Amino acid sequence: VTDAIESGHKILIFSSYTSMFGIIEKELDKLNIEYFKLVGDTPVSKRIEMVDEFNNKPEIKVFLISLKAGGTGLNLTSADVVIHYDPWWNVSSENQATDRAYRIGQKNSVQVYKLITSNSIEEKINKIFKTKGYAFNIPVTITFSNKTVDTYLALRKNDSIITLDNEVIPISTITSLEIKSPSA
Repeated sequence: VTDAIESGHKILIFSSYTSMFGIIEKELDKLNIEYFKLVGDTPVSKRIEMVDEFNNKPEIKVFLISLKAGGTGLNLTSADVVIHYDPWWNVSSENQATDRAYRIGQKNSVQVYKLITSNSIEEKINKIFKTKGYAFNIPVTITFSNKTVDTYLALRKNDSIITLDNEVIPISTITSLEIKSPSA
């Protein structure tokens, strides 16, 4: 973030967890970086005001936006860096959020970053999305809560994986997730 700001960029940071913004805000405050935050309970009139100020005031460098609250309807073309702080697993929602910077009037190329924790379940699911373009009907072996299940990955919703046989598996309980080869 500091490197991007020092290089003259403005940044949109999207998160699906508004509680994460508290941590990010503390760091931005320590660094004396001016920012706005838009979440679900931000009044519409305040949203419009913040968008206008962000686009027109060069000193406001960062806009924290919850994916649910700010994924559509905002024109933030003064930003040319988009950071997805945590995975949403709904590619359409992430793309709509990214498109806040890709609006009519954008004069710069936009850099998009997705932060994924190394050696995590999220990294494995992200790999599925990158190679397959989706995460549906993928054969996997999941170990969680002291049991191992051979199943098919259907989707990720909130903090759980939903399998095709409708088993809800909280991500925090998963100790391993292995993608099976198509011949398995």
